[in-house]
Amino acid sequence: MASTRKPTYRPGTESRPVAQRPVAARPGKKDGSEGVISAQRSLEPEQGSGAAARQEAAGRPGAAAASPDNVIVFPEPKRRRQRRLVLWTLSIVAAVVAALIAVAVFSPALAVRTITVDGTTLLTPEAVQKALSSLEGKPLPQVSEQEINELLKPLVQVRSATMEARPPSELLVHVNERVPVALLKQGDSYVMVDVDGVQLGATKDQSAVALPLIDAGAGATDTELFKAIAAVLDTLPADVRAKMSTASAASADAVELKLVDGKTVVWGNAEDRELKAKALEALLKMPADPKVPVRVYDVSVPRHPFTK
Repeated sequence: MASTRKPTYRPGTESRPVAQRPVAARPGKKDGSEGVISAQRSLEPEQGSGAAARQEAAGRPGAAAASPDNVIVFPEPKRRRQRRLVLWTLSIVAAVVAALIAVAVFSPALAVRTITVDGTTLLTPEAVQKALSSLEGKPLPQVSEQEINELLKPLVQVRSATMEARPPSELLVHVNERVPVALLKQGDSYVMVDVDGVQLGATKDQSAVALPLIDAGAGATDTELFKAIAAVLDTLPADVRAKMSTASAASADAVELKLVDGKTVVWGNAEDRELKAKALEALLKMPADPKVPVRVYDVSVPRHPFTK
């Protein structure tokens, strides 16, 4: 028999549970209400201002360590980055250059193995090479002209010297020799001297050297007469000086030269030496006239030279 009981429902109940949507707590409503999920972010207001606020914050636990999230990092200025990059680049370049210089200065690959000499007339290249033999094995960058001139001091014929490095191992030395301008009679020999009176060599045969003989009491190289005569001879071109037989002076203002053919050159004082040398050279190149023989070339007044 069918049941006649009617289904009954209790108020507030449903056949299917309905999920409730979380509702944020409204202001003034107490937390912890049943069926309500609340989300809050509490920011503790800063109490006080200035130093008092900082002291109060420092007194609270955990306030000493600042949160990294609260630090604002500003990007580095572009100019500062560029300056730092330039400094790093310059430092690297300087270090590389210094390393290369150190290798060049101390490397045995650049050691002197060959010494070549030029410019010698009174000396032989072998004599100069022997004087510089201590430089062999020394790196080329460490060799200086001052050191070369110190080593060549014992060779009085050398006035000065310059150097030229030819890597990897050749040292070229250019020698500037002293120029002999006259002969001095010493016993049975004739000594070649330069304008400073430095003795550059000796010979027994005067005719073997195309230089004038200084006489008339001017043999001592420290006298005023010798200095005046030597200065005149040093001014003359080499081919003109080779035509001179003797040179003398009654005083420093009265220098006189004798040519190998017996003719006389009246020079005068030491003024305008270059102009007098050019005037004498021009007179000697003039064609000879048999009808008017020349016995004297006078260049004491170089702007008005004459012959007689």
